[in-house]
Amino acid sequence: MNGKKVFAATVMMAGMALQGLAMLRCETQPDLTVHVRPGGDDAGPGTQAHPLGTLAKARDMVRTARQQRALTTGAEIVLHGGRYVLNDTLMLSAEDGGTSAAPIRYRAARGEQPVLAGSTEIPASAFLPLADPERLARLEAPARERVVAVDLKALGFPAMPKPRDVFRMPMCVPELFCNGRRMTLACWPNEGFAHIVKILDMGTQRGTGSVSDSADPKKKRTQENRGGCFVYEGDRPARWRVEEGVWLHGFWCFDWYDDVIRIGAIDAEKKEIRLQAAHEYGVRQGNPSPRRWRAVNVFDELDAPGEYMVDLQAGRLYFYPPEPLAGSRITLAFRGEPLVRMRDLSHVIFEGLTFEETQGDALRVTGCSHVVVSRCVFRNHRMRAIVVEGGVKNRIASCDIHDTGVGGVILDGGDRKTLSPAGHVLEDTHIWRYSQHLQTYASALTLKGVGNVARHNLLHDAPHMAVAISGNDHLFEYNVVSNVVMASDDAGALYKGRNPSCRGNVIRYNLWSEIGSPRGHGTAAIYFDDGDGGDTVYGNLFYRCGDPGKGSFGTVFSHGGHGNVAENNVFIECKRALGSSPWNDKRWKQFIDAPLWQERLLREVDITSGTYTGRYPELIGFMDPQPGALRENIAIRNLFVACDGITKGNWNTNAVYVATAEDPGFVNYAKRDFRLKRNAAVWKRMPEFKPLPLEKMGLRRKR
Repeated sequence: MNGKKVFAATVMMAGMALQGLAMLRCETQPDLTVHVRPGGDDAGPGTQAHPLGTLAKARDMVRTARQQRALTTGAEIVLHGGRYVLNDTLMLSAEDGGTSAAPIRYRAARGEQPVLAGSTEIPASAFLPLADPERLARLEAPARERVVAVDLKALGFPAMPKPRDVFRMPMCVPELFCNGRRMTLACWPNEGFAHIVKILDMGTQRGTGSVSDSADPKKKRTQENRGGCFVYEGDRPARWRVEEGVWLHGFWCFDWYDDVIRIGAIDAEKKEIRLQAAHEYGVRQGNPSPRRWRAVNVFDELDAPGEYMVDLQAGRLYFYPPEPLAGSRITLAFRGEPLVRMRDLSHVIFEGLTFEETQGDALRVTGCSHVVVSRCVFRNHRMRAIVVEGGVKNRIASCDIHDTGVGGVILDGGDRKTLSPAGHVLEDTHIWRYSQHLQTYASALTLKGVGNVARHNLLHDAPHMAVAISGNDHLFEYNVVSNVVMASDDAGALYKGRNPSCRGNVIRYNLWSEIGSPRGHGTAAIYFDDGDGGDTVYGNLFYRCGDPGKGSFGTVFSHGGHGNVAENNVFIECKRALGSSPWNDKRWKQFIDAPLWQERLLREVDITSGTYTGRYPELIGFMDPQPGALRENIAIRNLFVACDGITKGNWNTNAVYVATAEDPGFVNYAKRDFRLKRNAAVWKRMPEFKPLPLEKMGLRRKR
């Protein structure tokens, strides 16, 4: 599938290129302005003519000024163009904050591009050709003349820990960049994954040490955790040196969970690999599609430009440069701390800055209020771009976030016991290619806590989900989500579940396009999992979203839950619009009585309290499920166009809806202009249907 073409059409259809947001500017001149420039002098006055050299010194100058006198209109730190290498995290605490009338602003000088980087440059002269005959012989002929090596220990880089036998990506090796582009750990295959030909032994499941007795399968015997064993395809693994450490990244059981396991042994004659350690779920066929795996950070697989390998024990890095080293900027990120950390402060603004090349998160905001991050770029981070924890009314606006390792933005705040909202906002932000290392559960956006908002964002291009929601009363509106869930199964673009106390969330006026790929189990645009209920899906447009797979999946899918509402949505060319897999009385009772739900529903919060039953009356009696109780999801006034199927499971669609195989009156169906004409046939058949605000969906700024 050509994601770029689909995406371009989606953007055109949604009309996202509207007037840009007004730039954040001080209405009054700040009391103090401090200038900073790479190569500046920290002993200087911090004026435009004599700028400081570091952000830490600029922070301290503002801090001192606040202590000595009141800053009635605030202060600003002006960053001039260039690269600011942060060898230590820039820490901002309560004494570095401002007030609503006197904010503290870190901004780019007008027309200039300051870059905050967490990587260290390696001079081209430090890379030397390979001279070890044994090493050279292990490489393919084209690589022997191109691969170079650098001694990281000699350059002062710290020793690196050996990876564990089992872990989730990313791998604990430094990130290498060439001219601002992330390089790839030497892997096999170079693209995609290899397939397991046959599973010979699933091994024990990690943490249990339990395995069926061969004489009596009903009896369990305990043994040491044992890795699985499988037959591989091709001859490539015969090249690898297991004694040096070879790790395999794979989907070992389910297509919604990937992790990494070390190889214990390779039998090249039988083409068998035995894993060193047990897997969480065992090596088995949990989903219908083939089990997938690939080798990572293997010296013998340095066979393509842009690949590198780190010998952790020797402290050496091997690199196959994609372009001549002379004149290139080669950088290495190795420190896992954030670039910037804010804690317990208020009214700080970051505007127009670029954050790049870190091993950890770029920005962490903890216990803060009224922090604004505007018009910033976040790229090439091993972890996430921005994590907001606690506090109230922090805002991220008009940012670009891409090529991160394990996700984009986390907004976590609000008190779930009292249902007090945090009011954090993510808006007009473009997030793409946000799961470059971890292939599952590395969302563009995670909403946690109570009462946070995401609006007018553009999220696209990922193997798994785009949005993860937990908590209560969040609002996800006017967003565009496309080309996600492209390499996973039993998954949704938006996922929420496993805790029925989390409810009251509204998903409205969003455009969902080209979601999912057929792998056999099923995929969805919106996935309410494991008893989830009490949420609303209103006024969305779903175009070619989801796959029913072998069972009951739909574009909007409920597994076990009830009380979700799908109202006034448009489903176009979806294989099944509404799907569900209801739970019977016995299963409901089992979940209610299970320790996990007792903890989540009665101790983490108390859904029997007046706080919860007052906000969500449907929770009255929830902990005492009655046999034969009606458990339905409700579909009201939806339009289904050219869908292969409408519903399956416990969706109540007795309310009016329209299903048609014809154009119901779109402005231009062929060009994906899905606005409805004033004389559209749908108004006659469903007069109470409300037109969708398609022109408002997506970014309000020009990309």
